[in-house]
Amino acid sequence: MVWFVRAFRPGRVGASVVVAVLAGAAPVAAAPRPIAWHDCRAGPDDETGAQLAAVGARCGELSVPLDHARPDGPRITVAVARRPATDTARRLGTLVVNTGGPGPSRDGVVLMAAGLPPAAEHGAPAVAARYDLVGIDPRFFGASTPLTCGWPTGLYLRHAQLASPDRAAFARSTATARDLASRCAGHRDVLPHASTREIARDMDAVRAALGERTISYLGWSYGSYLGAVYAQMFPGRVGRLVLDSALDPGAYGPSVTRETAPADAAALRDWAAWAARRDDRYALGTTPARVLSVIDRIDRAAARRPLQVGRHRVDAATVPGLLLTVADTDAAYAEFSAQVRVLADAARGAPAAPTPDLEAKLSLYESDEVMPAFGFAALTANQCADRAAPPDPAAYYRDIRRHRAAEPLYGPLARDITPCAFWPSRPAEPPTRVTTGRPALIVGAEGDPVAPRPGQLALRRAMPGSRMITLAHAFRHGVYLFDGTPCVDDAVNAHLLGGSLPRTDITCTRP
Repeated sequence: MVWFVRAFRPGRVGASVVVAVLAGAAPVAAAPRPIAWHDCRAGPDDETGAQLAAVGARCGELSVPLDHARPDGPRITVAVARRPATDTARRLGTLVVNTGGPGPSRDGVVLMAAGLPPAAEHGAPAVAARYDLVGIDPRFFGASTPLTCGWPTGLYLRHAQLASPDRAAFARSTATARDLASRCAGHRDVLPHASTREIARDMDAVRAALGERTISYLGWSYGSYLGAVYAQMFPGRVGRLVLDSALDPGAYGPSVTRETAPADAAALRDWAAWAARRDDRYALGTTPARVLSVIDRIDRAAARRPLQVGRHRVDAATVPGLLLTVADTDAAYAEFSAQVRVLADAARGAPAAPTPDLEAKLSLYESDEVMPAFGFAALTANQCADRAAPPDPAAYYRDIRRHRAAEPLYGPLARDITPCAFWPSRPAEPPTRVTTGRPALIVGAEGDPVAPRPGQLALRRAMPGSRMITLAHAFRHGVYLFDGTPCVDDAVNAHLLGGSLPRTDITCTRP
């Protein structure tokens, strides 16, 4: 499943080591040097840098080992942004913010400092006032040392966003996955060190360079997994901990999307009910069943022959990826409905001009341009370094076929083969088994289509000292600050500002 369109990032359009390292306490040659702070703006076109500067942040770089087990070996650079607390008299410490992906996260400082709701609504700006806000571009992403394999954008998207509904489509997907993996062969010495465990060690190096004994942490989506891994590896160095849109800590890696099809289908049903109440606007049906029958007609028509959508041809392998939802807001559902209307027109042979968003998406599928800023190779390297993938292509197709009846639309997408099956390196160490008793506040939407409910509950069980907030009847990814429900935001703010956790797990509903 594609991470560009549905990145584990809310609000956005994917060797043996010493015992001390396995335990999380990587050997360190010397204490990290303090970070030399400078203006965040790298040039006139640096939008992130300009936003960081606008909220009063400064930026810097920290040199870290490529392999923390070899502190005297090759080194890479990690980019950091920091905005000091404004309420210095009541400063609580440092809050590291990770916005998911994995991907660049220096912008988490901007989100917390400038993107919060007004104080009159939720009181959240107090969090930004009382913490030094820190955002880190994880190794190989953003302004940190890059990792690129020369992947054309369209080649990656045509693989990651396309499903394998039949054997011919699966054969094409397998060939593309093999091609993508082969393009990274020249980075064999780097690839094993793209893991979440190494990213957690980098984060601890930043903590030390800041001179902090402990750090608090807020992470969404992939950031929830990183936070859990950090708490497991460095339990004495983490303070208040919020993990939003939580991923299953036992599933992150090449197969992270494998169990998402049922949640995708449930989210599609929620959208269908929304669209049915607005049939006068979108003409997709007056009942949820009729709206879903339109989806079925689109899928069947594309299986017979590709749909003509403007200058683009949309085949059966493309349809499931175009029918993913990530947020249940009126604005998101309105755009999704407009795109479905276009596909429905194409399915019946009528002229079908794509919406601007759909045009941009389909154009990227066809682009031969290499766009390193998307970080597709680094994202895939992170997955492949965290867990090894089954190497037998036939196993993936058997899995798709075995679940086809229960997951007819999304299963061939969620369970498809990935480049990790052919990756030129193996993980350097086993994945982290999260069992820490560190208290955490886990947040999730009940119907999250990207981080499904079973995975959220798996993290809750893995962290027995935690508490969970569930936003009921919500089909979105990213809750705290993104949804704007006071019940959720107030509980998170109470934890970050006062350290308190709810006495029990709680369920919130929208006003």
